[in-house]
Amino acid sequence: MSLERLWAGWRMPYVASAAKGGAQGTRGSGCVLCRILESGEPDRATYVVWRGERCAAVLNAFPYTSGHLMVLPIRHVGDLADLDPSEAGELWQGMTRAVTALRRAYQPEGINLGFNFGLVAGAGVPDHLHAHALPRWNGDTNFMTTIAEARVLPEALPDTWERVRRAWPGDGSSGDAAPPRHG
Repeated sequence: MSLERLWAGWRMPYVASAAKGGAQGTRGSGCVLCRILESGEPDRATYVVWRGERCAAVLNAFPYTSGHLMVLPIRHVGDLADLDPSEAGELWQGMTRAVTALRRAYQPEGINLGFNFGLVAGAGVPDHLHAHALPRWNGDTNFMTTIAEARVLPEALPDTWERVRRAWPGDGSSGDAAPPRHG
């Protein structure tokens, strides 16, 4: 099998602007994750599933599969090395809880966990550290994704929020109240 190369020289201006911070998702342009966490809206409206003291879990608005979660520090920080020890510990606790909730809610055949550091690694919001937790099933990347470049999600985001929130281990809060402000 040979590797086919496709040349797209017209994309270099985009790549260069992204490298200079021209892409969306930086604090200066209004970090979408900070806006979600600081909105004052009920968690149900912003799809925040869990809030700890230093970290939170939110549904991905553009999920690969139903139940696609992001666990992130509340503080705007871009790299693991910039987390303080309490944030790092709560981030891992949040990931553990996310796996538990996804198993309870969906009974998946597997779960992907991962970070994308930087635009070139696939980070859609490169300046606000976040980890992904995705339930996976055999065949969930089928012909629709491969051929039609489309994903079929069998569940609406409000239903996913409800399901994952009910399955989330721990604090028992409803998530309906306006979230506390974190400075």
